[in-house]
Amino acid sequence: MSSKIVIDPITRIEGHLRVETEVANGQVINAWSTGTLFRGIEPILKNRDPRDAWMITQRVCGVCTYVHGITSIRAVENSIDPYFAVPENARVIRNILGGAQFVQDHIVHFYALHLLDWVDVTRALSAADMNAVVVADQAISSSRERDAAYFADVKQRLSDVATSGQLGPLANGYWGHSGYTNLSPEVCLIMMADYLEALRIQARIIKIHALLGGKNPHPQSMLIGGVSLDLVLDESQWLALYSELNTLSYEAKTFVDTYYLPDATAIASAYPEYRAIGGTNNLLCFGGVADLSSAGDQMFPRGAIFNRATGSVQAVNEAEITEHVARSWYEGSTALNPASGATNPTYTGLDLNDKYSWLKAPRYNGQPMEVGPLARVMVAYGLGIVPAITQLVGDFLASTGMTLPDMYSTIGRTAARAIETKFIADSMYSDWVNELMNRINPQLTTDTVGRVSFTLPSQPTCAGSFLNEAPRGALGHWVSYSSGGGNPQIVNYQMVVPSTWNFGPRDSNDVAGPVEQALVGTPVLNQQQPLEVLRTVHSFDPCIACAVH
Repeated sequence: MSSKIVIDPITRIEGHLRVETEVANGQVINAWSTGTLFRGIEPILKNRDPRDAWMITQRVCGVCTYVHGITSIRAVENSIDPYFAVPENARVIRNILGGAQFVQDHIVHFYALHLLDWVDVTRALSAADMNAVVVADQAISSSRERDAAYFADVKQRLSDVATSGQLGPLANGYWGHSGYTNLSPEVCLIMMADYLEALRIQARIIKIHALLGGKNPHPQSMLIGGVSLDLVLDESQWLALYSELNTLSYEAKTFVDTYYLPDATAIASAYPEYRAIGGTNNLLCFGGVADLSSAGDQMFPRGAIFNRATGSVQAVNEAEITEHVARSWYEGSTALNPASGATNPTYTGLDLNDKYSWLKAPRYNGQPMEVGPLARVMVAYGLGIVPAITQLVGDFLASTGMTLPDMYSTIGRTAARAIETKFIADSMYSDWVNELMNRINPQLTTDTVGRVSFTLPSQPTCAGSFLNEAPRGALGHWVSYSSGGGNPQIVNYQMVVPSTWNFGPRDSNDVAGPVEQALVGTPVLNQQQPLEVLRTVHSFDPCIACAVH
């Protein structure tokens, strides 16, 4: 006999998500993912100037801000010229802005949104010997330099929160659950110390958006043709900018090396059972994160993996992307390519046998596809053309005792996010910041070009698209607009975003979406505290505001 578990809302995510599971014999046998709030950015964009779309699409989310803006800009640029090229200065600035978003976003996810799925806060308070905590801290990462007094202070701060009655984000955890006992009290206290450190460092990292983008969220320095920054700097201004960018990128790299990657390694080592839980079969990466040259060489390569065949990465054909709405609250029942897609809401009530979500159901080549860090890392590893990723994956597997097939799991997904964060943070510090500074250093160059002029096509109907990667995975924007008469207006705008791929419902063939598939087989020890379900759901880093744009 089976029973149902409904978690509504899922907390520690962005947006509104409901997950219902059917449990029999102590494990999930079926799952349904429901986005519960419609937003309608795509209809809002109709009849607006395509040159303004990037400012509006940034408002899809307060987290994935920059990446929606730049993807919109690139879609319009591609409508002007499929080979549209921005100045090198703009390319590098765009890379730094994007890299900062990825690194900051992944740190926030691991510590603020996902860590408490693995760490029991109340267990941290039972750590008694602070010298033993220091020893355990050094075992996780030998580069850490924290003493007993430091950890005593962290414990006292946690105790003050616990006794205050004002627990905030710590109020809704399943504390005391037997699934938390894999970590000792000492390690739990260490992880909570790192939780607090992450709150500080994420604010520092995203200051890069204030320097190069004007503010965060929703940077303002982008535009079609490049960036709006004035790059005419005297020597003192150049030195000040270089010093700040260098310091911030170094702090980001150092935190990832000293805390994030070691902590992710420790979690993966402590929870080996999650190497066989929460996996999907198909992975999709649109490629991107950064353009490494004006020729368009991408930091992460594009590719698709089917049936976990990591060594057989397939090329991606944009024409094979479709969105199903048979089980979603939209008009129509035909799966459409986004270039001709429609977003016409029609709510009919939640019915798991019919329509039950505001998310559409994207498919590639007719298949549900997981997108995100795991897809990026496994596609790069499978192609073997990104040596740094190959090395990082190999090192992580060796340090945890995992095998490559273990990556197709809840813990593998979490590991991939940490692996790519190191790759991006290293690139920002060692390459991109120095590249930009060498380009605008008044002693080395007089290149101040940050943008090029452009003219929108004059034909009656124009169209463009761009496939990119957001922190949570594959992102595509499609725009069509009328350009006659000097008054360009958007006719149709469609976005297929990462959490739509991951959290979309069943399609017209009744095939479940990725997270619905990933939850099947998950053991549930206590149906009143379905911690195991949350671990897998959170490992995808849901951004449901994006998903129901």
